[in-house]
Amino acid sequence: MQVFFYHMADYVRSGGIVMFPILGVSLVMWVLIFNRVMFLRRLHVRNIPRDEAGKMVRDNLWPDKGLKGANAALVRAFLARRSRVHDPELDNNILDEAVMALNASLDRHLAAISVLSAVAPLMGLLGTVVGMMQTFDVITIFGTGNARAMASGISVALVTTQTGLMISIPGLYMSGWLNRRAANLKQRIAATGMYLKRYLQPGDPIQMKGSTPC
Repeated sequence: MQVFFYHMADYVRSGGIVMFPILGVSLVMWVLIFNRVMFLRRLHVRNIPRDEAGKMVRDNLWPDKGLKGANAALVRAFLARRSRVHDPELDNNILDEAVMALNASLDRHLAAISVLSAVAPLMGLLGTVVGMMQTFDVITIFGTGNARAMASGISVALVTTQTGLMISIPGLYMSGWLNRRAANLKQRIAATGMYLKRYLQPGDPIQMKGSTPC
């Protein structure tokens, strides 16, 4: 392990000062990616059937706290906004608002991930320019006879370019994957919202039942 960290530290040093913003971009991008992966995963697991979600909406019952799926999240979002006045038209608008709010939460950070994955190779290009300028400075002062000094600038150019591409390629892949997964979930949530509207029937003023919202 010590040998690995030694080689990593040597690799970062060989890329010069441009490596630090590149690594910072990578760190922020992967933190956001893991955040979105865990969030979208929660909406896929332990979901409740639409029929059960409809009965909860009709009876004003909150889903169990252990249920994390998209349908349960939509029921919670609706019940949290629902008024005590049992007005189907008002509930219909509130359900639409809950669907839009939940769908908007799916897009959170996705644009930032796309931007960061596109910025990484540009930072690598900046390192290329810096490295070539260092190389030309050495050539201007010592000519082409000092290969050791020239190698430092070339190393900066190549290492930063390589690092930028290594960060960008998986970042772009994950950005596309997350966008497709979010689009799929948004369609499911919108369809569930349309289905739940059949349970919004006129009746007596709502009595709070079940567990309290978490």
